[in-house]
Amino acid sequence: MEPEVIEAELVLPIHLNFKRIQMYEKYPKGQSRGRHWKHLKQILQAENYNNYSPDEPNYVNIESPPSMHPCKRICDITGYEAPYYDPRTTLRYANADIFKVIRSLPNEYVQRYLAMRNAAVVLR
Repeated sequence: MEPEVIEAELVLPIHLNFKRIQMYEKYPKGQSRGRHWKHLKQILQAENYNNYSPDEPNYVNIESPPSMHPCKRICDITGYEAPYYDPRTTLRYANADIFKVIRSLPNEYVQRYLAMRNAAVVLR
């Protein structure tokens, strides 16, 4: 080899970009591995909720005024957000496949789905 190459000292970074970091390098012994989650009891003690007025909603007092936003319409079959509803059965659905399933349901099942949503209507 050439003498210039032998005499030169190569300085390499400790971590190479293409190399995965090992856990013992990332978190030396004694260091935490991530986020510590607080329990509800710890949050309540830290926030000192006794000083809040009883009318103000918080973790302790979950009574709050009704939302000003309209409620989301959920598909009665799948539970996904439903932009459509069937005018014959008034069931909400998310896509065309579910619409086919709704149209094939017997009237008894349709009434059960409506009863779960508290929208039971006698269909003719």
